[in-house]
Amino acid sequence: MKRLSDILLVLLSAPFWLPLLTVLALLVRLKLGAPVLFRQQRPGLHGRPFTLLKFRTMLDACDAGGNPLPDDKRLTPLGNLLRRTSLDEFPELINVLRGDMSLVGPRPLLARYLGRYTPEQARRHEIRPGITGWAQVNGRNAIAWEEKFRLDVWYVDHRSLLLDAKILVRTIWNVFRRKDIAAGGHATMPEFTGRAPQSEKDSHP
Repeated sequence: MKRLSDILLVLLSAPFWLPLLTVLALLVRLKLGAPVLFRQQRPGLHGRPFTLLKFRTMLDACDAGGNPLPDDKRLTPLGNLLRRTSLDEFPELINVLRGDMSLVGPRPLLARYLGRYTPEQARRHEIRPGITGWAQVNGRNAIAWEEKFRLDVWYVDHRSLLLDAKILVRTIWNVFRRKDIAAGGHATMPEFTGRAPQSEKDSHP
């Protein structure tokens, strides 16, 4: 039912998001150049890799040694706007249709993090990753990694279509409020280094 509801919601809403997707693609092409889409291998269901699609938000700027500049130096004004409004995530709807992702689930993170999870944290890969999730509507990038993973695993254990509907509504509300977009002092979330979780307390919707 979850997979079917994902497909139906994406297809039924296509008349609304397809024109916006096209306009945003043109803006990114004009302001940042090619490629328009950012593609990266991310672990999905059971840790299997898939190609995540997002709108490009950063320049490929490097220092004198050929190393990429910090994220905040490469992030463009258009890219910052796309991130603050979460519009950079729109191409992930294609990932949903492909079956790589769900509308709701733990966010797909970097492949290099796979070996850093505790067994409990790794349970976030028992289901398809999502465009939004329980952690995203309970702090997103403003909470610590350990809390984020705890919320992800809570969702794995308590997922339902009703909870998904609640998360989608709260996601839309948070986008309009532009809430919890970035971690303090960072343009993006800092590196996850594999620290052990601080708390095993339950969280309730």
